[in-house]
Amino acid sequence: MSELFTLKNRHGIEARILSYGGIVASLLAPDRNGRFADVVLGLDPPRDYRNRHPFFGALIGRCANRIAQARFTLHGTEYKLAANNGPNSLHGGVNGFDKRVWQVLSASWSSLDLQYVSADGEEGYPGTLIATARYSLTEDNALAIEYSAQVAGSDTVVNLTNHSYFNLSGESGGDVLDHELQINAERFTPIDGTLIPTGELRSVAATPFDFRQPVRIGERLGQDDEQLRCGKGYDHNFALGEPWQMRLAARVGHGASGRVMDVFTDQPELQFYSGNNLNGTQGGKGGTPYQRWAGFCLETQHYPDSPNHPEFPSTLLRPGETFKSATRYQFSTRS
Repeated sequence: MSELFTLKNRHGIEARILSYGGIVASLLAPDRNGRFADVVLGLDPPRDYRNRHPFFGALIGRCANRIAQARFTLHGTEYKLAANNGPNSLHGGVNGFDKRVWQVLSASWSSLDLQYVSADGEEGYPGTLIATARYSLTEDNALAIEYSAQVAGSDTVVNLTNHSYFNLSGESGGDVLDHELQINAERFTPIDGTLIPTGELRSVAATPFDFRQPVRIGERLGQDDEQLRCGKGYDHNFALGEPWQMRLAARVGHGASGRVMDVFTDQPELQFYSGNNLNGTQGGKGGTPYQRWAGFCLETQHYPDSPNHPEFPSTLLRPGETFKSATRYQFSTRS
C-alpha cells in the first residue's frame, strides 16, 4: 500500500513524496513576490500513478535511461531485458523501480528514507539489489536526494536517478520554452535513431547543445539539426566530467516568476529532456493536460547504455561495494 509524505522547511517550501515509486508528487516553491506554486508535473489523485504515465517524478532503476537492444554482457554472460522502448530497454524495464512500493525506513517533517529490495533476475538483472533513497528538504531551500545500493549474490549494474518534470512557472503554466537553461558541460553524447549513444563525445561548441551560457530552451529547438531530429528535441546526455564531487551541473531561470533552480550532483552526466513526447494524453493535476514541452527533466545519472560502452564511466557494482549518488535541486529567486 502506497503512502504519501509531506516534507516542509521553515520558509514554506514543501515536497510531497509517495512510497510508490519514490515519486515526487508535488514541490512548492515561491516566486519573487513570495507566491508559491507547484513546480513539478504529475497526476491527481496519487492513485493515478499506478496507471501508465511518462515517469512523472519517479525514482528510476535498476538502470536509468536506455540500454541498447535490451541486453548487455557482464563477465561473458549475456543478460536479456524487457524491450519497452522500441528495441531498447528504458528506465529499468516494464516494472522498474518507479512501479514498486518502497519500504519506509524512517520519516520526519524534513526527511524520508525509502528502501526497495530488487530480487535476483528481476527485469532480467543479476544479483539481489538493496536500494535506498533519502529525500531531505533543507533550510537553504533544496530538495536533496541521496541514493545508495548494495548487491548480493553476483555482480550487477546500477544507475539510479529521479525523473521529475519541472516547470518553474507552475506545473500548469504552459510550455517551458521561455526558461533559460545553463549546463556546465563541454561535451555531449550524440545518439542514433533509437536514442542510443553512438559512443562519441562531441563538443557542444557551435551546436544547439551549447548551454555553457544561459539560453532559452526554445531558442534552438527549431534548428535543422540531425541530433534534434533524432531526439524530437532535446533528449541527450551532457558529460559533466570528473572529479566526481558535488558541483553545480545546471541552472534554470524563469524570468516572469523570478524562480531559479540550481542542480548539484556528484554524477558524471546530466540527461536533459525537453518533454518532447508530452502530447496532452498523459493527464495532469486538476485535469489540465500536459502538452509538448510542458516540462523539462534534468536527470543526474551515468551515461545511457553504459553497460554496453566500456569507454563510459562504469555502472558495475560488486558484492561488498556500495553505490552512492547525491543530487540537490536548490531553489531561489531573482528580481
